[in-house]
Amino acid sequence: MDPEEIQRIVRETNYVTWRRQGGWNPLVVTRAEGSKFWDAAGKEYLDFSSQLIATNLGHANPKVVAAIAEQAKTLSYAVPGFATEPRARLSAALLEILPKGLDRFFFSTSGTEANEAALKIARLATGRTKVVSRYRSYHGATAASISVTGEFRRRPIEKLQKVPGTVFAPDCYCYRCPFGLTYPSCNVECADYVDGQIAREGDVAAMIVEPVVGTNGVIVPVPEYLPRIREITRKHDVLLITDEVMSAWGRVGEWFAVNHWNVTPDILTTAKGITGAHIPLGLTATTSALHDRFRDSYFPHGHTYEAHPLTLAPGVAAIEEYQRLNLIEKSRKDGEYLLARLREIQEHHRSVGEVRGLGLFAAVELVKNRTTKQPFNTDEEKMAGKSLVVEQVTGAMMKEGVYCIGWVSHLIIAPPLIVTRPELDHGLEVLDRALKVADDLADPA
Repeated sequence: MDPEEIQRIVRETNYVTWRRQGGWNPLVVTRAEGSKFWDAAGKEYLDFSSQLIATNLGHANPKVVAAIAEQAKTLSYAVPGFATEPRARLSAALLEILPKGLDRFFFSTSGTEANEAALKIARLATGRTKVVSRYRSYHGATAASISVTGEFRRRPIEKLQKVPGTVFAPDCYCYRCPFGLTYPSCNVECADYVDGQIAREGDVAAMIVEPVVGTNGVIVPVPEYLPRIREITRKHDVLLITDEVMSAWGRVGEWFAVNHWNVTPDILTTAKGITGAHIPLGLTATTSALHDRFRDSYFPHGHTYEAHPLTLAPGVAAIEEYQRLNLIEKSRKDGEYLLARLREIQEHHRSVGEVRGLGLFAAVELVKNRTTKQPFNTDEEKMAGKSLVVEQVTGAMMKEGVYCIGWVSHLIIAPPLIVTRPELDHGLEVLDRALKVADDLADPA
């Protein structure tokens, strides 16, 4: 098909996520390989955000592609009630890499579905209603998962379609501390607040957290935070759900982000990097104790595509590739280099308020005024479709052939884990030049 026809048909017949539908003129992408992709005109782009922080293995990994093709020829579908070899092989592989104690698995096709299952399991297993979440969080688009999403995307729908029972806790966001305190003299008040909150609320089934906040700023907690949350939830017999849809699979220099703090949740959810985004797969991993709650009682959940063999076989191949290419260690080392370079860039850009991250997962937060930390734009302006400064910066990067996600007031730097050092340097050089757009709009230093 002609590229203009492709764009016209898609634009005129499709919904596009999380934006106003008018004025959408999507880039026509034709192919991708490694850390790069190409548009219909043949222009090359460096994928500096792994699309949606998903293509951890890069594009078109030969081993994963081969696993998909072979499985399609052998067994392309089986009902969830059947056992298959890829289901057994992936389950066995997960037992080797997940935090010990997470040994019962529910397979779906997205992070949203993984969280929906986790919330249902938590409420059913405890017989309680409420879930503690945090304001700077995104957990999915279905009824329960959007209800525990703290950021603005829940607002347009929550008065029409909401699962009741969510209460929101403050974030461990030191740059903009919700208590106006400073670490470490704060004594991690954001964690201690949850202790009193659970006690006051009552009827709390679980707390759900992104160990490293994803879309809403790549916020890395202070070292004491997650262990203290684990201690508090155990104290109140409340389940801990960790949403690792973005932060797992080597993205932060560990198989799973919780490993950085030696924390084992009761439920862990993930997706995206589990197959390197070559095919949709979501995972809800729980303890055997939770699974036992349903041994003699009905489990009211399921999907047609649950444990789909075509999604599970590439999951096995992906794990083997993470291991063969030593990508967990590579992410750790490249992440140190990335943060050091970003901090150098920060020094000569007055529009950069903070640089933060872990592994190959980093954020550059843009501010109009460094002293007051005033952002250029707000959530309301994003929802209203206003042109945002961060989008002007990403637009400048796209002109130079570097794709980077910008979200309200920050950039997300998260290239595929296979990224080479020259590719990383190139992306950072383009970012350095593009930040002049924001500098010109920022208040004088």
